[in-house]
This record gives sequence, C-alpha cells and structure tokens, in this order.
Amino acid sequence: MAVEDAMTIDERRKYLCKMQQRYRAAGRAEKGRLLDEMAAVTGQHRKSLIRLMQGELERQPRQRERGPQYGREVVRVVRVVAESLDWVCAERLTPNLKWLAEHLAGQGELELSADILFQLEAISVSTVRRLLAATPRDRPRLPRGGPEQANRLARAIPAERIAWQEQEAGHFEVDLVHHCGPSASGNYVHTLQMVDVATGWSERVAVLGRSYLVMQDGFERILARLPFPIVELHPDNGSEFLNDHLLRFWQDKVQGVRLSRSRAWHKNDNRFVEQKNDSLVRAYLGYDRLDTVAQTCFLNRLYDQMWLYHNFFQPVMRLADKQVLPRADSRSAKIVRRFDQAQTPLDRLYAAGNLTPQRQTDLTALRANANPRTLRRTIYDLLDQLWALPLAVPTRSEDVYLTLFQAQDSWKGGDGSVTLSNERTVPVR
Repeated sequence: MAVEDAMTIDERRKYLCKMQQRYRAAGRAEKGRLLDEMAAVTGQHRKSLIRLMQGELERQPRQRERGPQYGREVVRVVRVVAESLDWVCAERLTPNLKWLAEHLAGQGELELSADILFQLEAISVSTVRRLLAATPRDRPRLPRGGPEQANRLARAIPAERIAWQEQEAGHFEVDLVHHCGPSASGNYVHTLQMVDVATGWSERVAVLGRSYLVMQDGFERILARLPFPIVELHPDNGSEFLNDHLLRFWQDKVQGVRLSRSRAWHKNDNRFVEQKNDSLVRAYLGYDRLDTVAQTCFLNRLYDQMWLYHNFFQPVMRLADKQVLPRADSRSAKIVRRFDQAQTPLDRLYAAGNLTPQRQTDLTALRANANPRTLRRTIYDLLDQLWALPLAVPTRSEDVYLTLFQAQDSWKGGDGSVTLSNERTVPVR
C-alpha cells in the first residue's frame, strides 16, 4: 500500500467497526474471506485483525502518558532555528530544520552532534507544532494598510491571471502598498513589491510618491538585484503601472517581457503578491504614515536585509493540488488544497534551473556567509530606528531626487542624517 493511500487510525477503526458486525454473523469460510479483505484494505496482519474482531474496537485512554521522545538539546535547537526564522509555522519549519541547524552551527550559533541531526531529520510536524506552542518568544510578531488615457493603455494589455501551477520562474505579480496612515493627503511612501509565482522569490523597494520617475527608479533597483530574468509582469490596473512612461521603460529595459494585468474588481487575480503584502510589508510596518526622504532611504536599507532573510532562509509552501468537492446533503461545495514540502525561494530557484553557474555560485556563497539570527535582530533593530524618525514638516517639501537609486543613498549615524554619494546631507529634525 502506498504511503499516501494508507488509512489513518480513525479511518481504520471506523472501517473495522462496520466489518465487525459482518464478521461476527458470518460462518467459518466467510470469516476467512472477510479477513483477507480487511488485510488488503488496512494492511494489518490477519492475527491482529482476529483479535480486533473478537474484542472491543473502542479506543481506550492511555494508562500512562509517554515520556518526551526528544531531549532538551533537540528542543533547544528547534527553538533557536524557529527564532532565527521569526517563528514560522511548523509546516514550513520542519522540512528545513536539519540544513538550517547545520547552517547556524557553521555561524557559531549552535553546537550539533550526529544524534541531534538524526533526530531533527525524524521529528514530525505535529511535534514541532507542540514545541512551538510551548515556547516563550522574545518579542511577538508585529500585527498583520487621466481615466480615458489609462483605459486606452489597459485595453492593449490582456486581462488575466498567472496560473497557480506555473512552473517557470520569472512570472511576477506586482503591487504597490500605501504607507499613508489615516489620511491619503500629500506625498507619502509606497512599497513596490514583486513576487515570482513559481518560486516565491520576492523583491521590495520603497519609493516616495507614485510619479513615473520614482516608479521607474524602483524597478531599476529591483532589476539591479534580481538574479534571474523577468518573463512576465502582472500588475493591477493602477495608473502608476499603466502609463506611457513605464511601458516605454519596460520595452527598452527588458526585451521580450510580457505584460498582463488583473481583471477589474478581481483582487484575487494578484493573490500571491497580495498575500505577501500582508506577511512581508504590513506585518512589519503596519498602517502608520511614512512620508520623508529619510524614512524612504532607511526603509530601503531595511528591505535590503529582508531580501536576504526571506529569499535565502524563510521556507515557503507552494500549492501542489486543488480539488473542488461537490455539494453533499446540506453542506456547500468545498475546495481541498494540498501543499508541497516547504522550501526557501532560493532552493526553488535552484530547482527551476534559471540561474547561470556563476550566479548560482555567488548566491550559494552569499547564503553560506549570512547568519539568519543576526539578520532577524538587524531587521527589528532597523524597525525601531525607523519609527524613531520624525514625519515630514508641513511647511517644508521633501526632495524625491534624494531617494533615487542613482544617488546611491546610504545611512550615516551620529546626527541622524542621510548622506548621499553626491555629499548632500538631509537633516532629520
């Protein structure tokens, strides 16, 4: 019997309860035939089935609970790895425990033995889920914020959605997250996010406003860092994406890129990037307002750390199968989804085969030299510093040119000012 076809304990007991009535009422020859049938269905030995048919099938409570199977060292390793990944779920954590523990050991965060590695490979998802539920956390995760011209451009771009079972890397959903707070007045920061459907690879940059200048600059930042080619771009119908300037930019910058867009009023056409808007943007930044040059430059520094942390170390699960169960009795139709084993976007990118040998070597070395625990601490430290920056002064305008990629912005401590490569300094008041 294949592993995926094996019965659960509850399913087997329910089946045997039905067969027990037939077994007890049958003659000797019929009992033998029923035992053959039950052995083929359940995979159990005939002697075990005879004992079950002659006894009570009601499951009895344990007289004594089992002791813990995994020692303190294994529990500690699971907790350290979980903390390094910012407490991801057990389904994403368990298949990646072993290699992440070995990676952290190479960074000096853990001490491992062969026995611990063997147990990490054997530990189940349910056990990891129980360990995580009983683990106190150092800090909780943050809570989970021209019509005719536009129509003319939109009509030339097909309205559809990227298939969830897309296997080729490079098909990106694109969206813009607003950081305006309770009021959308004035100029404020946006997060431009791109998510690859096949691998879960995500890119984020912060831009001040939504002009074609900063949007083009945001895409240039992404192109300079993206390790594999873009095949398709799939934004929504916003005019910040569908305008002559950006369409011309993509035709000139990336030859052969395919453009598609979501259908009007169908937010789920961009389902992958919408989900990442929540888990990778709102979960960290919430719905507060950001509206200064300093905050934009600092947020891009934060996103540089998140790029390495989430793409190289955070396992993601991908939908493997989807079935629609028809209505039965009074119950409505139900969609049953099954997911594959959790892997990091980088590992999925390796499997997709879209990387050149040199680029794959560079990315492997980059992950080998990175410490996910240090990255996580850096991300939260940067968040604390970001919220310490003041908002824009109403009487003073912010110069968006100071946020552009060409300016090669960098952060200088001390007086809390942003110093750019052209030596101009923006004071933070």
